[in-house]
Amino acid sequence: MKKELRLMKGNEAVAEAAVRAGADGYFGYPITPQSEVLEYLMAEKPYEKTGMVVLQAESEVAAINMVYGAAGCGLMVITSSSSPGVSLKQEGLSYIAGAELPCVVLNVVRGGPGLGTIQPSQADYFQAVKGGGHGDYKLLVLAPASVQEMADFTLLGFELAFKYRNPVMLLSDGAIGQMMEKVLLPEQKPRRTEEEIRKQCPWATLGKQNGKERNIITSLELDSLKQEQVNLKLQAKYEKMKQEEVRYEEIMCDDAEYLLVAFGTSARICQKTIQLGREKGIKVGLLRPITLFPFPEKILAKHAQHVKGMLVVEMNAGQMIEDVKLSTCGQVKVEHFGRFGGIIPSPAEVLQALEQKIIGG
Repeated sequence: MKKELRLMKGNEAVAEAAVRAGADGYFGYPITPQSEVLEYLMAEKPYEKTGMVVLQAESEVAAINMVYGAAGCGLMVITSSSSPGVSLKQEGLSYIAGAELPCVVLNVVRGGPGLGTIQPSQADYFQAVKGGGHGDYKLLVLAPASVQEMADFTLLGFELAFKYRNPVMLLSDGAIGQMMEKVLLPEQKPRRTEEEIRKQCPWATLGKQNGKERNIITSLELDSLKQEQVNLKLQAKYEKMKQEEVRYEEIMCDDAEYLLVAFGTSARICQKTIQLGREKGIKVGLLRPITLFPFPEKILAKHAQHVKGMLVVEMNAGQMIEDVKLSTCGQVKVEHFGRFGGIIPSPAEVLQALEQKIIGG
């Protein structure tokens, strides 16, 4: 398949991008508002085109452990779910991170806590960036803000997952997952052969070959001193991510006196807020984190030296604001504005919050 321009939902774009990336398998379970990922793949039958396996597991727990097994064989695999389903995957994600295996996980966030609502939210930020399961581990987290980025970040997610042998999460939400936009899809990449996997993934467990001992994939180590070394190795990897993988977007920040900080859908809303603010003579800009881990700490610290205040806009009760405050080290006033329960704030609401909490506060 050649490059192709289509009108697609965000969920569908992830599914099609995974096929075109040369993925070996998708394992998932339906839950609103991400069910279209599984539905699209079932309808497209990629096994007939590329050999990609698509399987609806009996539960989210089963799905993530299928990902664990396939990733241990060096295969390119992806799963998707929404908030409560991702909670069920946390133990498996911790195992996968501990075993240093590559995979991509899409979370199309819905409102909570509990079953909550099927409407969009950003309340899974803590779960994604702080390591929602047990142990000192990190996911590399990408936050798409468009249907195009849902596709692009699927390919980038696979690239980063194999580069660092680490799970990568796409933290989206119900708005981006369900909205339809034009998306330029990449050319079809062939799935790797077993010989290519053996060469590219010498750590994969693919049985004995040429007299070599088989690889053993595990996150278990009962010797405390050895387990400490495992953790030190992981922490060094996360530090390397901080040095090499920080991504962000600056919009009208050069002359900004006030800064909005937002990701995903909230960042889209804030772009209109910038227009409304500048029409009123308020010099406001937007810093959009694209990687939520690693977080763009240095650029926020730089902006903190010259702006008068920052408003962190999220569809939650205030989660990313903690990382913004840590990044700015008290150099500037930082306040939060958020709607939750599935409500998307309007640009006018954000501007009013900026005027009340930052400019007039």
